[in-house]
Amino acid sequence: MDEGKPTKAKWWSRPRPQDPSGPAEGDTPSPEETTGAQQAPIPTADAVTQARAADGDFELRPPQDLTGTDGDFELRAPQTAADANGDFELQRPVPATVPPTEDASVTAPAAEPAENLAPESPAEPPAAHPEPLDDPNPHSTPPYGVPGPWAPAPPIQHPATTPAHGTAIPAPPETPAPPVSYEAPVPPSAAGVPAPTPWQNYDPWAPVNGPLQQNGAAVATTDQRRKRLRRTLAGAAVLLAVVAGGVGGVVGAYLERNGGVEHVELPQAGAEPAGRAPDSVAGIAAKALPSVVTLHVSGAEESGTGTGFVLDDRGHILTNNHVVEPAGEDGEISLTFHSGDTAKATVVGRDSGYDLAVVKVSGVSGLQPLTLGNSDNVQVGDPVVAIGAPYDLEGTVTSGIISAKERPITAGGDSADGSDVSYVDALQTDAPINPGNSGGPLLDAKAHVIGINSAIRSADSDSVDGSQSGSIGLGFAIPVNQAKRVAEELINTGRATHPVIGVTLDMEYTGDGARVGTKRSDGGAGVTEGGPGDQAGIKPGDVITEVDGQRVHSGDELIVKTRAHRPGDRLELTVERAGKEMTISLVLGSSDGD
Repeated sequence: MDEGKPTKAKWWSRPRPQDPSGPAEGDTPSPEETTGAQQAPIPTADAVTQARAADGDFELRPPQDLTGTDGDFELRAPQTAADANGDFELQRPVPATVPPTEDASVTAPAAEPAENLAPESPAEPPAAHPEPLDDPNPHSTPPYGVPGPWAPAPPIQHPATTPAHGTAIPAPPETPAPPVSYEAPVPPSAAGVPAPTPWQNYDPWAPVNGPLQQNGAAVATTDQRRKRLRRTLAGAAVLLAVVAGGVGGVVGAYLERNGGVEHVELPQAGAEPAGRAPDSVAGIAAKALPSVVTLHVSGAEESGTGTGFVLDDRGHILTNNHVVEPAGEDGEISLTFHSGDTAKATVVGRDSGYDLAVVKVSGVSGLQPLTLGNSDNVQVGDPVVAIGAPYDLEGTVTSGIISAKERPITAGGDSADGSDVSYVDALQTDAPINPGNSGGPLLDAKAHVIGINSAIRSADSDSVDGSQSGSIGLGFAIPVNQAKRVAEELINTGRATHPVIGVTLDMEYTGDGARVGTKRSDGGAGVTEGGPGDQAGIKPGDVITEVDGQRVHSGDELIVKTRAHRPGDRLELTVERAGKEMTISLVLGSSDGD
């Protein structure tokens, strides 16, 4: 209802005609006529007639007597009865003494004298009061029958807003009386706790943004709320599983059709410093590779590939004789450096007996020579690194150990006169060496050259060859001490000298040791007249069994042990003659490389 606007009383609250013999106007009803709440006085027939002529609204009027009032208003019949229609108006109550009852929550004011009513308007014929269709209710309670004198009126709620325009607002009394409660009594529940009522808890004029109000609906218990929450969560989980399954199916079908995701990024370690320890294989290789070259040799009848390394900054390159031999006198030798630069080279000198050769490159600057080590310091088990171009794979690095020392080997021997046979007191290594490694450096842990890779033991034969088959872990290198002397002679003179004893050996002897022959191939004596052997007292038929205390078992081994020395070195030989052993000392002679 609108704020400040008088409300027309409902039909069950309107007065009904009373018996003239009933209580007089202004009389106080007896306690038996009260039904739990004090009612307003029952109007007389004249008051009803006047009220029917009224328009049914109420008005606010100041009380006739302010003495003893509490500032509230009461429901009274309008002063003008001509227009009354059974409604009442709000007026200041007149103090009246009414005996209180136990259930009374509203104090009904006493009847006001008729002289205090407003002047009457011209009376109109009273309208017949409609009778209800149902039988009269003896209890006189709405909505059955007409309202009775003991029917409680609905509680009046006063919105806290400004009254409508034209409504008089009485001034507050100086000493207000305690407020009268208009709340309806709340019947106790079965458990003895007052039951909530919508009229008591709900305020339709409360602010919209205010706290929530109880509207009288049943409140769920804690267990009910928990069950509802569990059902909600279970439903959400099922829905999520269904959605996830659908999405997974769509993604799986897409990946199957398209062959998986387009971009895959795998975990990877971060960048590390490029440097390595100097004595590691990587450190040795990094230091030596710039000084290693690959040789491509082509001649009139054959060609080949090998390896070499830089000896000095003047362009001298050391390699094997069998690498450059295919070039002959008119062949071509091309060098490729680790940087990729190429250059032409010419032969400075070569020696088939030591299987060594020196070539020279011109017009190249920035050469980095390798440092030569000392092969006498090498011990069995020392780590080594071999660098070469096996099968023309440039810059290949392999590693291993020194597996043996002073291995007497012979290589070559393809010529009919045996002039191409090489005799090497070699270093044996298990570092993989293959065709193309020939002439490359064998390095120690300090990246110093201790040997020149020259030969391997083949798996398909018992011979040692410089260029056949592959590695089986038996590689041989010329000791650098012997290679240094030969290289210096080839650079300085173009030829290398060989230390000799001055005797001819019987290579068909099958016994233990090296036997001195009786004749040379040209028909001369087995002991060269005036040579080192002749001067030391060696005779044809003597068997040499030891050189400097080391046992020799064949003529090849004696040659190898001899060529491991320089011309002019002194040797101690153990000789058997006619079943007796004797020691002979001699000084090695020199030959021109024959």
